[in-house]
Amino acid sequence: MSVVDSGYLDVDALLRLAEAQHAFVSRRSFLQLLTVAGGGLVLALHSSESRAVADTTAAPAGFAPNAFVRIAPDGTVVVYAKIPEVGQGVKTSLPMIVAEELDVDWSQVRIEQAAINPTVYGRQTAGGTRSTPTNWMPLRQAGATARLMLVNAAAKRWNVAGAELKTERGEVLHPSSGRRLRYGELTTLAASLPLPDPSRVKLKERSQFKLLGRRIGGVDNRAIVTGQPLFGIDMELPGLLFATYTKCPAVGGTVVKVNAAEIKRLPGVRDVFVLEGNGKPAEVMPGVAIVATSTWAAMAAQRKLTIEWDETSASKDSWNAAVAQARELAKVSGADTLRSSGNVTSAFDGAQHRVDAFYSYPFIAHAPLEPQNCTAHFKNGSIELWAPTQSPDRALPTLAALLGIPESKVTIHQQRGGGGFGRRLINDVMCEAALIAQRVKGPVKLQWTREDDMEHDFYRVGGFHAFKGGVDEQGKLVAWADHFVTFTADGNTPTSGGDMPAEEFPALLVLNVQLTQTKLPLKIPTGPWRAPRSNSIAFAVQSFLHELSTAAGKDHLEFLLQLMGEPRWLPPQTEFALNTGRAANVIKLAAEKSGWGSPLPQGRGRGLAFHFSHAGHFAEVADVSVDANRKLTVHRVTVAGDIGPIINRSGAENQCEGSVIDGFSAMLGQEIAIENGRIEPSNFDRYPLLRINHAPPVDVHFIESDNPPTGAGEPALPPVAPAICNAIFAACGHRVRSLPLTREGFNV
Repeated sequence: MSVVDSGYLDVDALLRLAEAQHAFVSRRSFLQLLTVAGGGLVLALHSSESRAVADTTAAPAGFAPNAFVRIAPDGTVVVYAKIPEVGQGVKTSLPMIVAEELDVDWSQVRIEQAAINPTVYGRQTAGGTRSTPTNWMPLRQAGATARLMLVNAAAKRWNVAGAELKTERGEVLHPSSGRRLRYGELTTLAASLPLPDPSRVKLKERSQFKLLGRRIGGVDNRAIVTGQPLFGIDMELPGLLFATYTKCPAVGGTVVKVNAAEIKRLPGVRDVFVLEGNGKPAEVMPGVAIVATSTWAAMAAQRKLTIEWDETSASKDSWNAAVAQARELAKVSGADTLRSSGNVTSAFDGAQHRVDAFYSYPFIAHAPLEPQNCTAHFKNGSIELWAPTQSPDRALPTLAALLGIPESKVTIHQQRGGGGFGRRLINDVMCEAALIAQRVKGPVKLQWTREDDMEHDFYRVGGFHAFKGGVDEQGKLVAWADHFVTFTADGNTPTSGGDMPAEEFPALLVLNVQLTQTKLPLKIPTGPWRAPRSNSIAFAVQSFLHELSTAAGKDHLEFLLQLMGEPRWLPPQTEFALNTGRAANVIKLAAEKSGWGSPLPQGRGRGLAFHFSHAGHFAEVADVSVDANRKLTVHRVTVAGDIGPIINRSGAENQCEGSVIDGFSAMLGQEIAIENGRIEPSNFDRYPLLRINHAPPVDVHFIESDNPPTGAGEPALPPVAPAICNAIFAACGHRVRSLPLTREGFNV
């Protein structure tokens, strides 16, 4: 039974859980602990008679004040990483928060992946750059609570006041007497003490941080470079069988006939069967499963499948048709009004300069280097899965409903993911593996091919913007109109990643604004792709802003700073809203560090772009050159970001560098063609990833503050494309209004 519903805790259910685990806990002491936990995060169940960590695994000996920290008598500190790791670094950075408040040296810490148990750990989804802001305070409180309990234990042993003591490097010190005790020596006594009053749990000031802000290498780095089996694709179990699953090339098609008898005779093939599925692309669409004794045997058999599909209800989507329709729609305003303020018509009439432009960007795939996979074992009415998912907590109720079993019968083991970028937020491969496992005796690993992965993605949705902008004689933006053409799967709401809010930049900074929208029908599934919606909207908006500053004859740095105006929070006026002062500061920092305004050789230019997304303020300057054959060289990208205090400087820098490379790779040559509901291309031969010799140097700079920290995995990506496109214009005078760049004749 889940005790967390829509972010609220069911205390009675938690008490029943405690009873079931023989933890005789009073409501008062339990509620006291919940106050420490905060935000729906259950840290532990405690009483004077016993202590039980609310987990599905037995707690080892030692001091376990909560679900995140365990300290052994030998002083070993284990910190549990609750969020799935897909390369974003949270397996390192989040435990660093606990270790900082616990006041232990990083060399004393061992990190282990936590069990998937939202009752204990709360939200266990890696997406939306929410891991850091969501867990910042609860993890600090977890570490500080453990530290205070160790101090209280030392105070009791020495018979002194706790206020006389201090901690450092995993020890409690009594400065006046010179006595000290290692944390490991205090575990037994600390475990017997009552939980402290939450009001007495003091957190460190930022000036006191010893670990946070340093460069700490990823805890899995050595295992990764030495080829240790960390990823889902590495999973092995005794008696493991291997499966493929083939779906209709056009989403929505169903199986009519398959050459199952022929396939069953192939070497290594154990079974072939049809799954009707439930018709949900995010769960199980109809298809044909092959189960074999090896991955090779299963994939070899998959290539020999002959399937007749009924495509009566399948997708007939066409990208070319959508482009043609959008160009016609661009001639008028959209059917839906998102925002209307001021008098746009009058403002355009009085503008000194007016610019009209049509921007487009294609569908693209996630293309993680590790294709989708999941290992599953259905036995005695229970399912056990090993998966590199980004949202294991969401998978628990989905799998239970799909299989018709209680959620308590579903166990998920989190595996490291070989890239996610939002793709692994959708658990379709887990659902497919679960249904296949239900038919198979013994464990089975479902392994998608690269072609499966490319042809059955939840794509970054394409879109179109028909802009009109006006600037006055001082070069100030006075009128802004955007007819946004996007897609809808249900005829009402925009498809995932294809929405644009009424407050989209720069709408709140311009007096006269008209934002309208038209939605084209779409059956192809879409989903979150790194920095959803911002990754594409920023290209169009920030590039068009450069068109306006160019038309006004104004330096783009000056144009953006004028647009920001006085420092202030924009609605909804919280720490997670755009602050024009923070925006101006990163714009100025990026310009300063890039040498903005200094002379460059002929054929070389700089481009500046800013974007606010996922609570991160980021500005970037690209330095590029273009030769007579439109060969593009990106010499350097300068990144300036404000995401509050930095947790792990190495990880934050890596995320920014990765964002630049990922963004450049996507804009350069990646696009998904859709005709008659079918996806092309199906592999990297026609969907190029950026090669290392074309990856530009990236300089990363942060403005740190006492604002609550936010994540770095997504907000550094949106400014990349417009910065490079604006630099292309500065270098050669060509205005890029459609992606990828290869469509505009550029190459590297």
